This record gives sequence, structure tokens and C-alpha cells, in this order.
Amino acid sequence: MLRAGDNKLKDVAISGLSEDSRFMLAYGAAYSFSLAALRWHGYRSDSRYLVFQCLQHTLGLDKAKWRILDKCHNARNLAEYEGHMDINPQLLKELISITDEIQGLVKSLKPKE
Repeated sequence: MLRAGDNKLKDVAISGLSEDSRFMLAYGAAYSFSLAALRWHGYRSDSRYLVFQCLQHTLGLDKAKWRILDKCHNARNLAEYEGHMDINPQLLKELISITDEIQGLVKSLKPKE
């Protein structure tokens, strides 16, 4: 999960990608890192929404930040299930910033013995 998140987050910076592509990559990275944090704590979930909602508990992420991820989740669902992709550049910027933060927090978790 960490490697997938790292690769997706790295790819977000590829010049020439559309905002839509960058959004989906950043969202995928955020999900990968968030799921890794949940599993580190010994839990599993099939619900993307719950994985993000638990960030407040798994990584101590501020509630306002996971609310932004919730907006991203809704935008992703509109794109995936309704074919409607209209990405706000500010939301993309916030998503990338939060994903960077989540990446750092997950990587700072101490290995379990």
C-alpha cells in the first residue's frame, strides 16, 4: 500500500497531466496511505469513506482535513459512477497537501514487533 501510494503521489507531479488525472492519482495515494494506517492499527474496511473518516483516530489528522478528503471522495464517486468530473484547482491543491501530510504520518508509525 505504501509503495502504491508513493508511486501515485510521485506521478501527480508529472507535467502535462490533466487536473482530472492528477486528482485521481492524488486521491488514490491518499486512500492507499489511509488504508495502510488503518491496517497498522489492526483494522480493515471495504468502505473508502470509513478509511478516511478514521484518520482522526489512526493518524491524529485534523477533522477539517478528513472533511476535505470527504469532498474528494464525493468528487471521485461522481466521476466514477456518473461520469461527471469537474475538479476545482483549489480542492486538488488541498488534496495533494493533505496526501503529503498523510504520507509522512504513516511513514512515521513505528514498526510493530
